[in-house]
Amino acid sequence: MFYWFLKFIALGPLLKVVFRPRAEGVENVPTEGPAILASNHLSYADWLFMPLVVPRKVSFVAKAEYFTTPGVKGWLQKTFFSGTGNIPIDRAGADAAAGALLSAKRVLGNGELFGIYPEGTRSHDGRLYRGKTGIARLALETGVPVVPVAVVGTDVVAPPGKKFGRWTRPHVRFGKPLDFSRYAGMENDRFILRSITDEIMYEIMRLSGQEYVDMYATRAKEESKKADSAKGDEQRKPAA
Repeated sequence: MFYWFLKFIALGPLLKVVFRPRAEGVENVPTEGPAILASNHLSYADWLFMPLVVPRKVSFVAKAEYFTTPGVKGWLQKTFFSGTGNIPIDRAGADAAAGALLSAKRVLGNGELFGIYPEGTRSHDGRLYRGKTGIARLALETGVPVVPVAVVGTDVVAPPGKKFGRWTRPHVRFGKPLDFSRYAGMENDRFILRSITDEIMYEIMRLSGQEYVDMYATRAKEESKKADSAKGDEQRKPAA
């Protein structure tokens, strides 16, 4: 109930009035039954605007700590995250990735929509990075369609490393559902998993217009930090 309260009464109407987000291809999101919404990830605001334009509830996974912190702060944190469609990573998994997969499968098993960012983290420079194959495994093990999604403009509203940016109208585009039933039973073939993931990322790239980089975003961030650090050291060197 809190989810729908935030979406239709409290937070949702405010975001719509202030930012006037545009949506395209919403008809590609199934009106019933499970589906995976695979989106690019430009900003922490992505998980606000994408579900805002979808009539159905969209669930994401979040760190379990957001739901287990004690005290009043922990209760407020748990209430907010659960109320905005987030679910904790299942601790029964051997690691975070396995736990996230278990949580996602539970959502899809209930016939709901599950949102995921295949890049695994936000893009630090606005480019689209290589997707992780967990989404392909999830699609094959559940047999549900994957709807590619592109969110544009959220990195202007809330740029990486900043809480606030400047005003713009975010644009959310939904592509046609992708069916990978032809690969049923091949979820342990790493080449198939990579092929499926690359197909999903291609559709996201086509929808978003982003430059694609065949490198994981986490590695790209590390290399960027090293380059900035080296540049800073060079600038601090005394002149000869």
